[in-house]
Amino acid sequence: MFKEYDVIVVGAGHAGCEAAAAAANMGKSVMLVTMNMNTIAQMSCNPAVGGVAKGQIVREIDALGGQMGIVTDKTMIQFRMLNRSKGPAMWSPRAQSDRMRFAEEWRIRLERNPNVDFWQEMVTGLVIKNGVVKGVKTSLGLEIPSKTVVLTNGTFLNGRIHIGEKQFGGGRTGEGASKGITEQLVELGFEAGRMKTGTPPRVDGRSLNYDLMGEQPGDENPEKFSYSDETTTLEKQRSCYITYTNPEVHETLKTGFEKSPMFNGRIQGIGPRYCPSIEDKINRFAERDRHQIFVEPEGWDTCEVYVNGFSSSLPENVQYEALRKIEGFENVKMFRPGYAIEYDFFPPTQLKLTLETRQLRNLYFAGQINGTTGYEEAGGQGLIAGVNAALRVDDKEDFVLKRSEAYIGVLIDDLVNKGTNEPYRMFTSRAEYRILLRQDNADSRLTKLGHEIGLATDERLAKSQEKDTNVKKLLEELKTIKVKPVQINEKLEELGTATLKEGTSPFKLLKRPEMSQDKLRFLSDKLADHLSQYTTQEVEQAEILVKYDTYIDKEQKTAEKMESLDKVLIGNDFDFSKVTALSSEAREKLGKQKPTNLGQASRISGVSPADISILMVYLGK
Repeated sequence: MFKEYDVIVVGAGHAGCEAAAAAANMGKSVMLVTMNMNTIAQMSCNPAVGGVAKGQIVREIDALGGQMGIVTDKTMIQFRMLNRSKGPAMWSPRAQSDRMRFAEEWRIRLERNPNVDFWQEMVTGLVIKNGVVKGVKTSLGLEIPSKTVVLTNGTFLNGRIHIGEKQFGGGRTGEGASKGITEQLVELGFEAGRMKTGTPPRVDGRSLNYDLMGEQPGDENPEKFSYSDETTTLEKQRSCYITYTNPEVHETLKTGFEKSPMFNGRIQGIGPRYCPSIEDKINRFAERDRHQIFVEPEGWDTCEVYVNGFSSSLPENVQYEALRKIEGFENVKMFRPGYAIEYDFFPPTQLKLTLETRQLRNLYFAGQINGTTGYEEAGGQGLIAGVNAALRVDDKEDFVLKRSEAYIGVLIDDLVNKGTNEPYRMFTSRAEYRILLRQDNADSRLTKLGHEIGLATDERLAKSQEKDTNVKKLLEELKTIKVKPVQINEKLEELGTATLKEGTSPFKLLKRPEMSQDKLRFLSDKLADHLSQYTTQEVEQAEILVKYDTYIDKEQKTAEKMESLDKVLIGNDFDFSKVTALSSEAREKLGKQKPTNLGQASRISGVSPADISILMVYLGK
């Protein structure tokens, strides 16, 4: 009934869609298996893409030739660049999305790819021969053969939903859980655990009083995620709103605590530290008399609203009564209550940096199955897993991103070498090279790599190279152009910055902390005309390189120094137990995770600098 596929992707969430698209766009035959064809690329939680560090990941997915940035641009209803008041390493793009159109656009793109086939059914197990995965088994008893398999099961593996004292099996509200895969993998020796996440109630926007809330409009000059010409910026936007809880809300919520599955022990899984439920917030931060509530529209043509900040698993009547006490929500109508969900995951220390499992060849994991949270983290993993599955089919070299190359590299390196016992979320603070890993230069960092593996197109590479050439040209011109005091001192005084005593270059002027590209344009019509020859993105990147060149250079040298450890290779059959000078913890961790080089070994939790020095001496011998 089925041909042998190059890649089978199990699950059609954000990781699964990105994995399937990547492998298919690299020319491989792909079977995408999902329990429900109508929920492909469903935005299970908030209707938004990007945010702090997450926006950088989406830009990286796009730069490599992935799809999330393009889909987001085509379906967003608002764009904001977060953290503009901070340094450029912190700038993070975020889009409010149209939930229904986002899923529709993903499905259309996948269906238009002739290399992607679909099958709607539950996968209950894997076909394994001699330690190599050969396909999947379904609930109907069918076997679909393939050369590689990517598991992206999200929250569906033995998923269990909690609302107050009610609990029932499910991977998402209205959808069943997936059974069989965890049990088979555990029987084969894999370690599994439980995690928990949650979602807030959805409400009727027509019943809210927005006049009592603070408006959060999009940027006046919105940008977009994708570096391609396939998408355009928004011409109109929808606003979000902000309101707050209050002591009365908190007291109402507390009446449901005795029935809370989180407090009475029914939920065993560990929840996300950085996105706690509202009951967890008022319990942990009892000294605070209010918490922010972000009121987010779910699309252009729907009245459904996402109540960001009010995630809850309390009884539905308690959720409703508490909502009505929030300013602007006095007459709220609730579409559906919030809920918590527990699900199986597999500690990611059982993976290689390619996201292939150590125990079974040709099996890859991506997304929440690895203990992460967020569409963006899932999409980044899905792309890497899909790429490496496609490369394996042709026995080509693995594709691994370094920590100094991408946030995706930081994400996977953290997961594989440090592991996680709570839902992992990306932050700029996790990246030690975040000045190098900015949102504005993802194409410069990654498009060439994406092109080399056959994912980014020739057109994308040419566009990236043209931008890099223009930025370098602009930087040289800023150094060589000369301006005299008589030409700009009056304007400098107006700007409140020091006047000139002798001629200088725009490059040196831009070095001033208070100076910007816009102020350069103000100083001189000639400078304004000159800068107008370049795109907004090119001028912005040149400005960043001028202002932060010392820091960028220092960070680049630090990265190169640290990467020298990555060049000291460790053989696959190296026996760490024989290096008796190592600490017992280091021998145990290194023997379990089997790092391929000293750099990776140095990032494993429990391995000290002293252990690395000992290994360096031992390997030198």
